[in-house]
Amino acid sequence: MEKFKELGLQGKILKGIEDLGFEQPTPIQEKVIPVILGEENDLVALAQTGTGKTAAFGLPLLQKLETALPEVQVLVLSPTRELCMQIGKDFQNYAKYRPDIKVVCVYGGADIRKQIKEIKQGCHVLLATPGRLCDLIRREAVSIEYVRAVVLDEADEMLNMGFKEDLNFILDETPEERKTYLFSATMPREVERIAKTYLRAPQEISTGKKNQGADTVSHEYYQVRAKDCYETLRRVIDCAPDMYAIIFTRTKIDARDIARKLHKDGIDCDALHGDLSQAQRDDVMERFRSKRLKVLVATDVAARGLDVDNLTHVINYNLPEDVESYTHRSGRTGRAGKEGISVAIINSKERGKLRRIEKIIKKEFQYREVPGGEAVCRAQLLWYADKILAAEPKETLEKYKDELYAKFASLTKEELLQKILSYEFGKLLKKYANVEDLNLPENECGGKREGKKEGKKETDGQHDFTTFTLNIGSDDGFTPRDLMTIINENVPRRGLEIGAIRIFEGNTKFEIDLGDLRRFASFFRNVSFNGLPFHPVEIKDRYARDKGRSRAPFPEKRRFDKKRADKGKRGRFAEKKKGIGNSPRPRKKR
Repeated sequence: MEKFKELGLQGKILKGIEDLGFEQPTPIQEKVIPVILGEENDLVALAQTGTGKTAAFGLPLLQKLETALPEVQVLVLSPTRELCMQIGKDFQNYAKYRPDIKVVCVYGGADIRKQIKEIKQGCHVLLATPGRLCDLIRREAVSIEYVRAVVLDEADEMLNMGFKEDLNFILDETPEERKTYLFSATMPREVERIAKTYLRAPQEISTGKKNQGADTVSHEYYQVRAKDCYETLRRVIDCAPDMYAIIFTRTKIDARDIARKLHKDGIDCDALHGDLSQAQRDDVMERFRSKRLKVLVATDVAARGLDVDNLTHVINYNLPEDVESYTHRSGRTGRAGKEGISVAIINSKERGKLRRIEKIIKKEFQYREVPGGEAVCRAQLLWYADKILAAEPKETLEKYKDELYAKFASLTKEELLQKILSYEFGKLLKKYANVEDLNLPENECGGKREGKKEGKKETDGQHDFTTFTLNIGSDDGFTPRDLMTIINENVPRRGLEIGAIRIFEGNTKFEIDLGDLRRFASFFRNVSFNGLPFHPVEIKDRYARDKGRSRAPFPEKRRFDKKRADKGKRGRFAEKKKGIGNSPRPRKKR
């Protein structure tokens, strides 16, 4: 605790973190705590999730509170309900021996009347999601005119989720002399712009390079045919019996399907996606946090702000569209100094995207061979043996031991062991007895990164997304809901699968699985949004040329039909034989 005392923390706050087992401050805590206690600068802190940033801003801000003033003095904004609740729980633990400090959490999906009542009973620290706080301010149910410090936690996520206008509204309502502390795992341009707008001469602190992955996370990938992705996922899970993981997919349909298949295969899992009610979402998260679920299958949108400790793996069943999302995904494991593994299961089309992610996160993905049946069975058996060895003998078994020994007296040690393992793992051993080798030949894929030949294009079980861009963005008031509405109103095909949607200040990028739909852009020729033309333009895949093929130009060119042309010629010749139309047509002047 001496280290925390040297940073300037004291009194009952120190006692509270001592109960939590804090011994040494993390790098981000060492740098941030003195700055906030010093009251000199606004702050921009670049820190990966799991590095202890909540304590970095929470401990000094709690210490500086004037509890005699019964007003909101500290405002902490976070992107999701789950993260807001987690920060609130942490703050209450830090202030365990300070009953005079009142902490209130407000977020969507909960009874707003109850939240208003809690605020009126007294609040020094208000933890909020932007949407719910804006609602409370407009109802005049909360006052933030006495706020001395504002924390924007996971600022990049808040902007990605479309909270820019809400943040502007909230920050404009706070006093000009407040201190503002911005924390972010990545620093896209939008975050830099909000820092320049609302922070005054901020001090910049970083525990890593921009967008770089955490050193405690190793990155691995399996490259297989698209139709083999699920079986690869199944073997990766079976080969790690102690796995506690989140599996990321692009769409909610994929999340549901994969969770259903895994559950059918005997894996304790569930899906987290946008179609769940808040009560269903809470139930899934409670079971996952209590480890009654081995894996959670989720989309990026549904998993934003989740704070779950001790994850061993993050599995990318689909690679995300942008590197920021990958950084957030992988940052959910390898936290608090523990090591974690980020796995990517890719097909041939995604290899180029994997290389781009490598360059930006400054980490190399290690190629791994898909486990065969022998590897899976060995991992399961050894894990079971370790569990048996670690089990403590129970005194209550004493009264049954004579009868049990008599049952097994005729068996040797080896025979007894074989029977136990056959009973426990008979189905598993049978399933993996003669399984197919899913690894691609070395000339198609392998640990070596050169001389690979592309395999046949596979689409089974995968969405073939096409990416489009629009010259309309958040500055024009454009939202994901507007995009979905325009597509639904103008495209005759129903049930199109939409992938990632990224809305920036001046433009928008979105993915859509067109299937056999042609001339997508032509449906929007006379469509506008707030007076601006809605013209989606396809982003060409520059890696397609490397595969010896390129996508058809967009919109699709009319192909030459030889049979139709010949038929036309025969028709004209027949007319001439009958004496019809023999006079030459006058040529039009150009």
